[in-house]
Amino acid sequence: MKKAVVVLSGGLDSTTCMGIARDAGYELYPLTFHYGQRHDREVEQAKKIAAFYRVPHHRIVTLDFLKQIGGSALTDETIAVPVGGVNEAGENDIPSTYVPARNLIFLSLATAYAEVVGAEVVYIGVSAVDYSGYPDCRPEFIRAMNETIGLATKAGIAGAGIRIEAPLVHLSKKETIEWGLRLGVPYELSTSCYQGGEEACGECDSCRLRLKGFADAGAKDPIPYKKR
Repeated sequence: MKKAVVVLSGGLDSTTCMGIARDAGYELYPLTFHYGQRHDREVEQAKKIAAFYRVPHHRIVTLDFLKQIGGSALTDETIAVPVGGVNEAGENDIPSTYVPARNLIFLSLATAYAEVVGAEVVYIGVSAVDYSGYPDCRPEFIRAMNETIGLATKAGIAGAGIRIEAPLVHLSKKETIEWGLRLGVPYELSTSCYQGGEEACGECDSCRLRLKGFADAGAKDPIPYKKR
């Protein structure tokens, strides 16, 4: 059976990628990174999502270095998490929740894992439409990474190749959710809130983008939120 590595954060987009990859007929090899983020909730939810899909292996990788260097509101508690408004597509400002080189690091390690297990594809749930301002969520970055792994891996040199798939990169959150709902993706197991509570705050940019996506899709978000 053909295999796919999925970068599984426990969030809505990566959970959707699990459903997309399974629907495409892949045996799933999710890879979750504990990189010193503010909370462990997304890692715990990733475990539940992996169990839902009955994967043969779920790897959890610890990257203390990203916590040690900080530089992001997600890894440095002295930097406030922004609330009150979602960045719109086309804005040039990079928000404080950007984690330096995160997807560059994740995709490098995911590619290494794919070589070892014999996977032909790595899925990642980045989107450039509901643009967060993250430079590593753009299609230009995915194209460049695909070129790089073709040059930097044994699989690439041998002609077998490993490719990175970012199926959500041109989709809005609404379109992502609609696709996931058609596939029966377990959104009730996913988490998006930067605060990491059992109830989502509903105020951070990630929560607002998620809530808007479900509303635009005409669906109810199945996770609990704090009363406002």
